[in-house]
Amino acid sequence: MQPARQDLRVTPGATYRDTIRIMQPDFAYRAITGIAGAPVVLTVPGHGLDADWPVWVRGAQGMPDLNREPGRQFPHRARFINADTLEINNLSASALKPAGGELVYHLPVNLADAEAFFRIYSGTELALELSLGVGLALVSAGTLTREMTAEQTSQFSAGGFSYTFDVHYPGVVTRYFEGDLV
Repeated sequence: MQPARQDLRVTPGATYRDTIRIMQPDFAYRAITGIAGAPVVLTVPGHGLDADWPVWVRGAQGMPDLNREPGRQFPHRARFINADTLEINNLSASALKPAGGELVYHLPVNLADAEAFFRIYSGTELALELSLGVGLALVSAGTLTREMTAEQTSQFSAGGFSYTFDVHYPGVVTRYFEGDLV
């Protein structure tokens, strides 16, 4: 697998926080049985997500702005409400009567038995390593948060730093991301 090339904008001397979502190439498809409210609440029995996640909606009737095509349009950011309900906060179904459709999303990568490492290099020398429990936190399937303190980021003012993000599974190391600090 070729790692994604993604440069990170890190302000030296400021706390850096972000969320990393790792997805499988396969899609999940779930029927939408209800669409209502402001913001939009989707009823999708047994949708299979356990946290906020990027999703697409296809084939919903009566609300064209809700529909987005995977691979051609950006996903909606769905907020997890419960095992049968998701919310899309940037849309309103008020005064509309949307119905039907299908929820589409990439399956999250299972990180339960994995170790994750975010490493920053100055040339070939390791400058900083974050790991689970030390700067990285597992939030849910496929989702980690990353945090560097203001003290840690202050060392990047000189420039010339690169990073890798690797996940170690039993017997396998997968590099998901790499890039430069800009």
